[in-house]
Amino acid sequence: MQCSWKAVILLALASIAIQYTAIRTLTSKPFQLCPLPSPQNCGLGGQETEPPFERGAAGGGGCDDYPYFSINATRKTHILVLATTRSGSSFVGQLLNQHQEVFYLFEPLYHVQTTLIPRLSHSRNAADRRVMLGASRDLLRSLYGCDLYFLESYIKPTPTNHTTDKLFRRGASRALCQQPVCDAFGPADVNVEEGDCVKKCASLNMTLATEACREKRHVAIKIVRVPEIGDLRALVEDPRLNIKVIQLVRDPRGILSSRIETFRDTYRLWRIWRATGRRPYNLDLSQLTVVCEDFLSSVSTGLSHPYWLKGKYMLVRYEDLAKNPLLKTKEMYDYLGLPMDKNVEDWIHANTRGSNEPSAKHKFGTVRDSAANAESWRLKLSYDMVTSVCLAVSNRVVPPNPTPTPSSSACPFTSIM
Repeated sequence: MQCSWKAVILLALASIAIQYTAIRTLTSKPFQLCPLPSPQNCGLGGQETEPPFERGAAGGGGCDDYPYFSINATRKTHILVLATTRSGSSFVGQLLNQHQEVFYLFEPLYHVQTTLIPRLSHSRNAADRRVMLGASRDLLRSLYGCDLYFLESYIKPTPTNHTTDKLFRRGASRALCQQPVCDAFGPADVNVEEGDCVKKCASLNMTLATEACREKRHVAIKIVRVPEIGDLRALVEDPRLNIKVIQLVRDPRGILSSRIETFRDTYRLWRIWRATGRRPYNLDLSQLTVVCEDFLSSVSTGLSHPYWLKGKYMLVRYEDLAKNPLLKTKEMYDYLGLPMDKNVEDWIHANTRGSNEPSAKHKFGTVRDSAANAESWRLKLSYDMVTSVCLAVSNRVVPPNPTPTPSSSACPFTSIM
């Protein structure tokens, strides 16, 4: 059907009028670009480092005119504990888990790894690493948005009607052992043991878990399956998130000692070395040297203060935390911009001042004297093991000393620890 010449003229006039109105609107007040939300702008809790937005006489301009940014000004704090296996990350996770306004998840990336790369150790294959990291970032992004349904794709067997009893370490999260997720415990049951939660709460309803997440003001996730902070840059820079990273490091000799005790099959040759004093010819030193390489790379990135990590990175030594748990925990909460409630303080007092006897062992390793526990590796590793491993690590992560001294001080990681 052809348009008449009158209709064409009317359309042209209407178009001119719309364009004129738009031009007048844009030129009637200065153009302003509202930046992406960050702790430095839009009232997200940080100090302003840039001049405030100019406002028009009628009160226009600034971030308040943009609903997207106004909504995100009150969004959750997304806390990410970045660590490696047996570095004390469960301890740090519990310091966040005890807070009443924190929804905490223990190692959700376990399900990604067991589905995509079903091996115990980190894969060093570049293709495997890309797949794992891509899936991990997608899952973390969804979990920080309280979309727990996304996790179901990695849980085996697949949950039925959004219900499962296979969520890894579900009992390590207080929010998943309380109402509305679980009716077995009431408000007075503050310290529910992980085993009791699993036994009494039955299967986990992911819909109720999602609701519980949305009710909390903050979300914290602990991970040990991402090697370096640089691997998370895309997640940290996502404007939809308000991520704060806590990177936990520990003397790798302490990590090795703990792994020898915990993963007995995987570290069988290390146990033989410790027992006999003779190093097996086929011992895989990369089980330790990889940890040091990742630490140095990640910490170097974090402490170089790149713009994308500004105000979003804190380095914590496990040894410092174990020696002064209350002080260091307060520092962490100050960095996160959260008040440290009484539940957290009570948990610290109850879990870091106990006996160091073997009978007092706890799965988080915190009921015992935490300071003594952090240094216990010195009694478990022989002198020859320590010096040999330190020299091997030195040659891998830093230029070798022309005249290395066979002592524990040869370990390069003491410079960042």
